[in-house]
Amino acid sequence: MTITGEMLIGARRHRGGDGDFHAVDPATGAALEPGFGGGGAAEVERACALAGQAFDAFRESGLDQRAAFLETVARNILDIGDELIARAMAESGLPRPRLEGERGRTVGQLRLFARTVREGSWLDARIDPALPDRAPMPRADLRQRHIALGPVAVFGASNFPLAFSVAGGDTASAFAAGCPVVVKAHPAHPGTSELVGRAIQAAVVACGLPEGVFSLLFGAGTAIGMALVADPRIKAVGFTGSRRGGLALMEVAAKRPEPIPVYAEMSSINPVFLMPAALAARAEALGAEFVASLTMGAGQFCTNPGILLGVEGPDLDRFVTAAVAALGGSAAATMLTPGIHAAYDAGVARLAGATAVETLARGIACSGPNQAWAALFATTARTFLAEAGLQEEVFGAASLLVRCPDVATMRVVAERLEGQLTATVQMDGADAAAVGALIPTLERKAGRILANGWPTGVEVCDAMVHGGPFPATSDSRSTSVGTLAIRRFLRPVCYQDLPADLLPESLRDGNPLGLWRRVDGVPGRE
Repeated sequence: MTITGEMLIGARRHRGGDGDFHAVDPATGAALEPGFGGGGAAEVERACALAGQAFDAFRESGLDQRAAFLETVARNILDIGDELIARAMAESGLPRPRLEGERGRTVGQLRLFARTVREGSWLDARIDPALPDRAPMPRADLRQRHIALGPVAVFGASNFPLAFSVAGGDTASAFAAGCPVVVKAHPAHPGTSELVGRAIQAAVVACGLPEGVFSLLFGAGTAIGMALVADPRIKAVGFTGSRRGGLALMEVAAKRPEPIPVYAEMSSINPVFLMPAALAARAEALGAEFVASLTMGAGQFCTNPGILLGVEGPDLDRFVTAAVAALGGSAAATMLTPGIHAAYDAGVARLAGATAVETLARGIACSGPNQAWAALFATTARTFLAEAGLQEEVFGAASLLVRCPDVATMRVVAERLEGQLTATVQMDGADAAAVGALIPTLERKAGRILANGWPTGVEVCDAMVHGGPFPATSDSRSTSVGTLAIRRFLRPVCYQDLPADLLPESLRDGNPLGLWRRVDGVPGRE
């Protein structure tokens, strides 16, 4: 499949005329061919118009048809073959095994949402039959289901060129809900995006869906993304990226004549609490495991362990000795883009120059362009509590150890943390009471709480929550991973005394779709 540098607007390919840009191989700094034409107002208008036209037909497509569409997208992505992996490697600097695994995750979550669509419980069908003889007042016939919210704007993420990009979780969950999607591709991997976009475009045709179900736009600057969020036909936004980028989109969405929700995943330092008994039992092992999690993928994960908390003493010293040794032997790794690398270096320099912050260790020095030189710093709880800037995320393989005088101070620090995607507790049995006292705080601060694991690695499944209080996400009630993500793009509608032949199939008597429904307060399939 030849990469052309063209946008995909409905069923057409279109060369943008608003400035050309190239992807860059971060490992070499070389520009990659072909050039891509950026889009402008006309392309946004056309894509959103098509999405609006497609909405009513797509949201009422049959559950089997929509599920088959998701499965066709998955199959088409696999059919691209090695060309997809090779292009993603060139555009991201990520190694082949990581990208092959990410392709599997992308395909897996598309199939998971296909299963979810067919199962149908997400419609949350409820029926309260009429009670004409009820005294003192009769009850009308009331029936409720969830419908798709409307066309969704999705922004590709820099750190996952497949799983959080064109056919990633935001797109898959929006399609599952019945929402057309207009994707703004990330400029770091436009070739990868075009290949996946064409797989989706082909699936739209193969499944007989309206062409406006999917469009893919390119642009190196911010203008096209802002215009997309401002378009009145867009009813929700999915975004994974920086806090600054997420806040900018939220501002545009809030100032619209009709404000819309922005589901933005933005910033998290993912605290790890090293409880005393766990440190006493396995400090050295924890030190090595921590470094493995920190340096995985050059630390370019939103769940990277950016802060550690432990009680001062010999056991924490043992942990530090092991972590320093492991980090000192960790090789520098290529980061995703020159911009991300520059931001990482600036963040590390900020920590290294901060008052009362000690540099504990650095990894092996960089040997090529755009490489992350891993770093571990330490400070006291008093300093951390006094300096709000120490909570700022450094996106990459850098972490800060906060030395606490006692477990009570660990809880005080936890209370002062911003919202997080994850919070991890390393514990043994003797830590249970202290952890039990800590958990209510962690529940208020994070979307996922781990015991004796490491936050890097997010399972795509029904129970996963990849979200959290601000600034981890813009809406703490949502998740961007797992089947619960479909709820972001749905809203409830109640039908009162509607004639039977006008009711949606999911609410008709006899349950023709065989759904789980709540009828007169009782769940079942009757």
